[in-house]
Amino acid sequence: MAIEKALYTARATATGGRTGSAKADDGRLDIQLSTPKALGGDDGAGTNPEQLFAAGYAACFIGALKAVGAREKKAIPADVSIHAEVSIGPHAGKPGAFGIAVALTVKLPGFERSEAEALIAAAHEVCPYSNATRGNVDVALALA
Repeated sequence: MAIEKALYTARATATGGRTGSAKADDGRLDIQLSTPKALGGDDGAGTNPEQLFAAGYAACFIGALKAVGAREKKAIPADVSIHAEVSIGPHAGKPGAFGIAVALTVKLPGFERSEAEALIAAAHEVCPYSNATRGNVDVALALA
């Protein structure tokens, strides 16, 4: 999927892989990375790519909900939240490769269930993370 025009470009550099560090070029992100025990690591104090992806996807999806809400003249409440789970494991169709799966659980107070589900479905069509993963990553959406 191509974009028409880059409105913003994030720049970061990782060193050392899952046991290294990552830094954004503007200095706002500067983190240590650790490998979870489930993936053979020491479960150190650092974060990991799956946690970063989960946080980014959740935040981006809220942005998509707000964009859809504005388009439909529906105010998305300030206390909207998304619990994102990003799982990693052996790829079902590629021996020796790994894949990820995502589950997003959305708390969208103040809306009837059907209206909230429609907003979530529309946001899933708008969200850049959803568009980047569509057809590649299983993404499960749920309303809390």
